[in-house]
Amino acid sequence: MSASAAKVSKKELNSNYDGADETSEKEQQEAIEHIDEVQNEIDRLNEQASEEILKVEQKYNKLRQPFFQKRSELIAKIPNFWVTTFVNHPQVSALLGEEDEEALHYLTRVEVTEFEDIKSGYRIDFYFDENPYFENKVLSKEFHLNESGDPSSKSTEIKWKSGKDLTKRSSQTQNKAGKKRQHEEPESFFTWFTDHSDAGADELGEVIKDDIWPNPLQYYLVPDMDDEEAEGEDDDDEEGLEDIDEEGDEDDGEEDEDDGDDGEDDEGEDD
Repeated sequence: MSASAAKVSKKELNSNYDGADETSEKEQQEAIEHIDEVQNEIDRLNEQASEEILKVEQKYNKLRQPFFQKRSELIAKIPNFWVTTFVNHPQVSALLGEEDEEALHYLTRVEVTEFEDIKSGYRIDFYFDENPYFENKVLSKEFHLNESGDPSSKSTEIKWKSGKDLTKRSSQTQNKAGKKRQHEEPESFFTWFTDHSDAGADELGEVIKDDIWPNPLQYYLVPDMDDEEAEGEDDDDEEGLEDIDEEGDEDDGEEDEDDGDDGEDDEGEDD
């Protein structure tokens, strides 16, 4: 092949390659535009699904109300139901000091109410008997989303009795089990009612609404770890006694065999 022919072939190759690039870029751009159109359809369906789901949630939220009411009436027959439930919940119990637990022994009812459109927020109400800590019969905290989607919260002002403000307690408290809980600063379960710093990510509120409220019984019935340990020790003791009895039976069997051997020796001597 001549040098001129080689140059022509090289130019043709480059030309074809550039054409392929242009075709590829055009196809890619068209594909991107089609993907965007399909994605818009998906987003539209997602919005429609959200609206339908909201309607279903609103429907069943109303249907659940009589059962929540019946459950509250039955819970009222069980002393210390709610304080036991909170103490047994790993996240809530981490906020409870000894005095918090004492105050929560006067808690008789908890209610979670989701607002009509659900997405706009919810309220948690805590009902208390007469107690030595505060004057309030009901403590509430509400969570709202405004039209622009910004979260906010508000709560009942706790009317503490003289010298009983648990939010000002010592930073180190001792629980009933004798274990000390160390805090960087004074904290209490009841500081939650005055903390509105991050209403959009209120962990305790979400735990109560989404985890405890749907089925508080599962936490009330959590077995006491001390009782489990005691039962485990009893089982170990019983197994130890069984082992001793078995060893004793084996020793008795060996003694009987020895006695039998001695009797055979005696008979041989008599002969």
